[in-house]
Amino acid sequence: MARRVQIIGVPIDLGADRRGVDMGPSAIRAAGLKGRLEALGLEVEDAGNIQVPVPESRPAGRAPAKAGDLKYQDEILEVSEALGAEVEATLKAGKTPLVLGGDHSLAIGSLAGVAAAKKSLGLLWFDAHADYNIPETSPSGNIHGMPLAISQGLGPEGLVRCRGFSPKVRPERTVLIGVRNLDPGEAKRLRSSQMTIFTMKEVDQLGMQRVMEQAIQVTGVGTSGFHVSFDLDVCDPDEAPGVGTPVRGGLTYREAHLAAEVMAEASAMVSLDLVEVNPILDSTNRTGILAVSLALSFFGKRIL
Repeated sequence: MARRVQIIGVPIDLGADRRGVDMGPSAIRAAGLKGRLEALGLEVEDAGNIQVPVPESRPAGRAPAKAGDLKYQDEILEVSEALGAEVEATLKAGKTPLVLGGDHSLAIGSLAGVAAAKKSLGLLWFDAHADYNIPETSPSGNIHGMPLAISQGLGPEGLVRCRGFSPKVRPERTVLIGVRNLDPGEAKRLRSSQMTIFTMKEVDQLGMQRVMEQAIQVTGVGTSGFHVSFDLDVCDPDEAPGVGTPVRGGLTYREAHLAAEVMAEASAMVSLDLVEVNPILDSTNRTGILAVSLALSFFGKRIL
């Protein structure tokens, strides 16, 4: 029986300062996502997009007045609750959610839905940034810099309790890969965290094969599977120019694909986010095309 995949678009840019990432789901779809997944023998349904408020329709788009203020908190919670419900229902129907973003704040909702359906969840978080700020350490008040912390029970009560429970994942079952740009308060908190963290230095030293072998031991052994949240800015800007916060020195094309291929071979991925594709900043949809090629590797495409 063919593996069933459900595509869920989340055109959200409420969590970030730079506009355009709300068009990410369209850019990924335009690169042929559904048809190319079907060519792998998968049964694919596109459920369309979660409804997201337009920033101009809500009174929030200014810098925080004081430390701890967040932008669009209520709106992001509204979207997260809707996405969480959709992801949970998708998993309970025996399908694999493939969530397209949109800024990384959407992971608050996708993780809430996965954790509601799958207990003892592992998490693989690929990102140039740790997304581990809390309101008191965030220099911007942008929630896309906080979803990993929120999913571990750290942050504003409403967001932390999305779908009615917290935490969504335990730090000791979380692996962070590819980080290379951290805020000072965030870095301090990461050093005392129980997460397994592979900065780009560790990726360079160990090689992606060893990194992924260790990551799967942490997230896929003794769990009900792992969720993958993949921010395209984990890749080097030469590979993924269309992201809002590019940082030089990221994963190469082959390192990113090797990571996805190793995860596919482990057969433990229960859900996938592909986020932060911004076609306004892209060149001939290169980043949308990269997202599709990575999705194929995550779902089992092989060279031979």
